[in-house]
Amino acid sequence: MYLKKILWATAIIGLIVAAFFAYYVYKVLLKPNTAFNNEAAYVYIPSDATYEDVRKQLEPLLDDIASFDILAQKKQYISHIKAGKYAIKRGMSNNDIINSIRIHNLPVTVSFNNQGTLEKLAGRISKEIEADSISLLNAMQDDAFLAEHNFNQATALGMYLPNSYEFFWNTSAIKFRNRMLKEYQRFWTEDRIQKAHNLGLSPNQVITLASIVYEESKKPIEQPRIAGVYLNRLRIGMPLQADPTIKFAAYQLPEYKNTVIKRVLNVHKEIDSPYNTYTNLGLPPGLIAMPDLRAIDAVLNYEKHKFLYFVADASRLGYHKFAKTLTQHNKYASEYHRYLSSQGINR
Repeated sequence: MYLKKILWATAIIGLIVAAFFAYYVYKVLLKPNTAFNNEAAYVYIPSDATYEDVRKQLEPLLDDIASFDILAQKKQYISHIKAGKYAIKRGMSNNDIINSIRIHNLPVTVSFNNQGTLEKLAGRISKEIEADSISLLNAMQDDAFLAEHNFNQATALGMYLPNSYEFFWNTSAIKFRNRMLKEYQRFWTEDRIQKAHNLGLSPNQVITLASIVYEESKKPIEQPRIAGVYLNRLRIGMPLQADPTIKFAAYQLPEYKNTVIKRVLNVHKEIDSPYNTYTNLGLPPGLIAMPDLRAIDAVLNYEKHKFLYFVADASRLGYHKFAKTLTQHNKYASEYHRYLSSQGINR
């Protein structure tokens, strides 16, 4: 009888211990442990993060950080931190969370356009991935890299084709730059390279001309015609006489910093700069803006015509009037200048 009591007591104690252990395992391993109401929360773990850095991000998101610490120690996550962007979904257990932040690095979408300089582009990209703007700019301006791939400081911006791309958040500056080179090389298909060759232009020169076309007009329907005008001028040895290049040259000078030139005047056309296409023949040394892909293709698929001149159309703002003769052009130009004067735009 006494032995039976001992056996029963032992069994009961065993059941209590087993139940406690099961609850402990459930609490540490399987119990939902999120403290937010949204469907998901995101953590961004830097490349040099320690467990304490990760813990600080997780603590506001979890009901019980202590139980997470225990499992993180058991699963050796503490010494194997993985950089990246990770999702923690509402209702996840500690085990789910550790599995997520260990292996499910999420891509981020990086989009850019209208970045007129490498400095602006680096600043824009640094808001989307881990790499900071200084490391990005240093990678973009690396002379050895540029020379190896037929770029220079004036043409380097042309390697970055505006679009949307997927990257891991913890992408380094070097990896970002190298990926963009691959995207550039992918864009320049044999067909596009042949079309550039037929124009007597290199890919860099095509993008330089596209930057001028893009600054002249954001209307895709007009861009091939404008490209045709500039290509006609190049063929006959006529200066491009592109007002956007004059503005670009002016903005490099201290007296024009933080100003907006709404009307190109004769004084602007006298600026001493290789980007002054009134005083220099041919294309400028490099881009004056970041053209979109349509502007690049507008150059490669330019409209064949005999126009040599164009000017903004005062009756249809955003569009242009095209002329084959200087006499006709001067008439259109006078109309537009009268419009500018009527709007009080004198500089």
